[in-house]
Amino acid sequence: MKYLVTGGAGFIGSHIVDKLAENGDEVIVIDNESSESHDSFYYNHSYGIEYHKIDINDHDKILPLFTGVDTVFHCAAESRIQPCILNPLGAVKTNSYGTCSVLQAARENSVRRVIYSSTSSAYGLANEPPNVETQPEDCLNPYSVSKVSGEKLCKMYYELYDLETIIFRYFNVYGERQPIRGQYAPVIGRFLDQYKNDQPLTIVPDGEQRRDYTHVSDVVSANILAASVDLSEFDNADYGEVFNVGTGTNHSVNELAELISSKTTLIEPRKGEARVTLANNEKLRTVMGWSPKVKLEDWVLSCKKQLG
Repeated sequence: MKYLVTGGAGFIGSHIVDKLAENGDEVIVIDNESSESHDSFYYNHSYGIEYHKIDINDHDKILPLFTGVDTVFHCAAESRIQPCILNPLGAVKTNSYGTCSVLQAARENSVRRVIYSSTSSAYGLANEPPNVETQPEDCLNPYSVSKVSGEKLCKMYYELYDLETIIFRYFNVYGERQPIRGQYAPVIGRFLDQYKNDQPLTIVPDGEQRRDYTHVSDVVSANILAASVDLSEFDNADYGEVFNVGTGTNHSVNELAELISSKTTLIEPRKGEARVTLANNEKLRTVMGWSPKVKLEDWVLSCKKQLG
């Protein structure tokens, strides 16, 4: 099978590429290597993987790469809340227009399916956790607005053009290769990097924010299942719809810090972020037979042991 992964040299995308390569599939990767959160980008040199340093917004350049592709995993994005607050134009350009560019390239090449990586930040503050896919959006920042715009494009491309789309809302993904650079890097990677360098863990007051931390391998398994599932067999799901990808449990930032170090310090509060994230994952479990395998405590303690 031939697949295409946008953002395939980044955090989540590179793990999807690894799994497809492990399965012996042909993979096309598109990544403009623009993320400032990574120390490096990730390349799998297995036979059958082809990398292209191209921006998804450049429709004419990405269009021929979709030839003969069965499924697209669309991971490329401006993917951090705070940087998107600082640069809303960049967020909308990549996450809205860029997603439309990918969907149109898929449509023009008769690609069967596009799997879209979206975000739990779509639920905002107005919805009581655990979040279920039927709750209304409550977008608090340019990141969530632009990602939800991409969701609506996916739904429209299915309903108007019959392009099969599946939308995943990820809950606080962590794991190997997670971004660690900059003050806005995700908290688990930032904490472990600070611990490694004997620095205090930087906590946004009051540290009681709770997050549904989901390991990247569980996100990958959802994507692989989505590539083959036949949603026409289900009464409670269809293409163009949202599926939550989260564990269904959450931890406070303080609880996470306690697993790593007693040395902490407080930093400035942040705007535009939810207080609590917690997934209702029943839809994904029921329709695709998915379940999370990695426990946060086990993974963090294993990493801490490796760091010494």
